[in-house]
Amino acid sequence: MTHTCTKVTVRQRAIRNNRISLYLDYYPAVRNPETMQMSRREYLGIYIYAHPKNEMEREFNNDMLNKAEAIRCIRVQSLINEEFGFLDKTKQKADFLAYFKKMCRSKDQKWMFVYQHFYNFVKGQCTFGEVNVDLCKKFREYLLTAKKLKRNGHITRNSASGYWSTFRGLLKILYRNGLIRNNVNDFLEKIETEDVVKDYLSVEELYKLAETPCKKPVLKTASLFSCMTSLRISDILALCWEDIVDYSAGGKCVHIITKKNRSEDIIPISEEALDLIGYSPDKRGMVFKGLQRCWTQTYMKGWIRSAGITKKITFHSYRRTFATLQAAAGTDIRTIQSMMAHKSITTTQRYMKVVDSNKREASKKITLMRKD
Repeated sequence: MTHTCTKVTVRQRAIRNNRISLYLDYYPAVRNPETMQMSRREYLGIYIYAHPKNEMEREFNNDMLNKAEAIRCIRVQSLINEEFGFLDKTKQKADFLAYFKKMCRSKDQKWMFVYQHFYNFVKGQCTFGEVNVDLCKKFREYLLTAKKLKRNGHITRNSASGYWSTFRGLLKILYRNGLIRNNVNDFLEKIETEDVVKDYLSVEELYKLAETPCKKPVLKTASLFSCMTSLRISDILALCWEDIVDYSAGGKCVHIITKKNRSEDIIPISEEALDLIGYSPDKRGMVFKGLQRCWTQTYMKGWIRSAGITKKITFHSYRRTFATLQAAAGTDIRTIQSMMAHKSITTTQRYMKVVDSNKREASKKITLMRKD
């Protein structure tokens, strides 16, 4: 086997104001980890005098050239480590938390929750070299007893399971990108979820909610629209009028890339749902302009109480309401899975269990025994 290591050379480029910029020249080109583009140049942000006038400027130039040479040596070592499979000590000492936080910018809100829990777990300091099986196993134990970030009490086992799954997804990315040498996931067990039936709105409760005023009308409209379309709060907040397009089978549909899974989703919209939001083909911009996520913790709870509903309803309960009422109405599970953009039908089947429970209760309503 023949190995061809990239040659790294310190080069100079004349710029304005009697200065020279120092940069590294790579041959062959290497991939920039930030842009993922192949590149031959890395500018160091180091400048020297083009025509030093005195001893001080000459000493400054020599000092900067030595620093550039030191950086070149580090880059060469890094390239050799990658080529021959050695651990790169420079990468191992890099800030893992900074990388984790940067990853959160392109992910859904749950990633930031996981980041905050991990930040608390490691007390705000962690390098890539510390991300090993032992640390990850301890983080798993931490999640099983972790307190909520903003409210009293502990997170549920199902929340811990979801956070742990997200963290393991990050570990997979680290291994795939060569940031950790071992596939840590091979040595980690998942957190099993509990089969918990969560609250949803019945048809009668949905009527009550529709008839009850809310201090924030846009919140009421968004909530009812979610019940009718199954859209998550993240997708509701990002929904634009331009996302409502013609449906191939007739009528209109929402055509979006979901915030959670980054997957394409096409959801047919009924005429009633279109009337609810005041749809017009001429409208542009945000559908629920001014809506704030924090309102789901304040104004929404007051609105639900005003409607006489005592169940523990969250915004995600509207999505659960959509699935459960669709199943109760006889919609087949594959159609519901498609409309909710579930990757696995197992997720959709959770709602079917609720319907089965309802059927069991209904079977008890017909009896030959007289009631006193």
